Amino acid sequence: MDDPSWISVLPPVLAIVMAIVTRQVYLSLGAGIWLGSTFLTHFDPIAGLGASLERLVAVLGSAGDARVVLFTLVVGALITTLEASGGVTGFVNRLEERSWVGTPRRAQLLAWTLGVVIFVESNVTVLVAGTVARPLFDRFKISREKLAYIIDSTSAPICILIPLNAWGAYNLSLLEGLDVPNALGVFLGSLLYNFYALAAVALAVATILWNIDLGPMKAAQARAAAGTLHAEGSHPLADDGAKLDPQLKIEPRARNMLVPIAVLVAAMPLALWVTGDGDIMKGSGSTSVLWAASGALATAWIMLLVQGALSVERLTRRALEGAGALLPLAIILVLALALGGLAKELGTGVYIAAMAAGSMPTFVLLPVLFMVGAGVAFSIGSSWGTFAIMIPIAVPTAASMGLPLEPFIAASLAGGVFGDHCSPISDTTIVASLSAATDHIQHVRTQLPYALLGGAIAAVAFAVLGALT
Repeated sequence: MDDPSWISVLPPVLAIVMAIVTRQVYLSLGAGIWLGSTFLTHFDPIAGLGASLERLVAVLGSAGDARVVLFTLVVGALITTLEASGGVTGFVNRLEERSWVGTPRRAQLLAWTLGVVIFVESNVTVLVAGTVARPLFDRFKISREKLAYIIDSTSAPICILIPLNAWGAYNLSLLEGLDVPNALGVFLGSLLYNFYALAAVALAVATILWNIDLGPMKAAQARAAAGTLHAEGSHPLADDGAKLDPQLKIEPRARNMLVPIAVLVAAMPLALWVTGDGDIMKGSGSTSVLWAASGALATAWIMLLVQGALSVERLTRRALEGAGALLPLAIILVLALALGGLAKELGTGVYIAAMAAGSMPTFVLLPVLFMVGAGVAFSIGSSWGTFAIMIPIAVPTAASMGLPLEPFIAASLAGGVFGDHCSPISDTTIVASLSAATDHIQHVRTQLPYALLGGAIAAVAFAVLGALT
C-alpha cells in the first residue's frame, strides 16, 4: 500500500491473537492471510479467499522461500536418518559412559553450548542442539519447554553476534546498499551494543546455573519432574524421540551423528564462499543452508551404506518418513512467509515505524528504535524482514543528527531479534518447538517471561547508551 494505515496492523495481530487463544497455528495464520488479502482486494472477502491461495503459491514461486521450505524437508530426512542409524543414541551413550553429562545441569549446558558453537544459521542451530539434547532432557526429567527455550535463546541471538554466517552477509548487504562507509567495520562495531542478544544468551546460561523458572516454566518443570512429557491438550510438532531402525545391523555409533553434523556445520561457510564468488559476506543464505543440509544427508547415507548398516531401501523409507514428519512445519513456514510478504505489501512495518517518528530527546531515541523494531518483528514474524525495514530508517536518522551509526544499527538489530523471539509466527520459534518436540504455543508462553526480561534489560541499556552518545 502506498499510504499504509492502521488497518495494515490487523492481519498479523489477528494471526498472533488467534494463535495464542486457540492454539491452532494453521487456522490463525490462514485467517491473517485472508484478512490482509481482503484489504488488498477492495474489502471483498470472496476475492480475498482467491487472493490468499495465490499468495501461498507465490511463496513457492520465490527461489529463496522455496529453498527454505525444501531445507525443512531435507532436515527432516537428516534427523530421522541420524536417529535410525543409532548416531544420536551412540553419542548420548558415549557422554554417559565418560560421565560428561551426568546431571540435569550438564544436560542443559550441553544444549546451550551446542547453540553457541553451531552459529552457522539459526534453524540449523536449533535443529542440531534439540535433536542431540532431547533424549538427555527426557532422561533427566527436564521439560521440553526448557529445552526449546535454551536452544531458541542461543540461535538468533548467537547468529546475530557472529558475522561469519548468512545473518552477517544479509545485514552487511543492507548497509552496503545504503552506501555506509566501511560497512563491515560499522557492523562489527554495532555487535558490542546488541544488548538484547547479549542479554538473551547470558540469561539462558544463568537460568541453567541457578534453576531460574519464571512464570509458566515452573509448571512445565514440575510436570516434567513428575514424568509427564507434555501438558494436557498440547500438540507437539514432532514425535517423542529418537527411534533406532529395527533393521539396523550395527551397534549405535556416535560418529554416525558427529560426522554428518560436522559436514553440516563446515559446509555452511564454504557454501557462502562459493555462492558469494569468493566473498563469504555476499553469499546466499538460503542456498547455503540447503546445500549444507543436503551434504550432511548424503554423508550420512554414504557412511551407513559403507558400514552395511542399512539398505538403500530402508534409508529411502526413513528419509521420506522424516520429510513427512516435518511437512506440518513446512506448511507453517509457507503460511508464515505468505503472511510476512502480505505485511510488507500492506506496509505494516513502515506504519509502525512511522508512528514512532518525530522529535524526541536523544536519550529515548535508541530505546524507541529498539521497541519499534521489536513491534515490527513481533507483527511480521521475521527478524530479517524487520532489519530490512528498520536499518534504512536508523542509518539516515543517525546521520542527520551527526551521531555514530553503530548504536542505531545495534538497536534495530536487537529489536528485530527480540520481537522475533517473542512472536508465535516466527520461523525460528516454530523450528525450536519442532526440534524440542513440544507444543508450539506452550513454548511461546514459557519463553515469553525470559524474553521480556531480556528486552527490559536491553531497553534500559539502550537508554543509558543514548544518554552517553
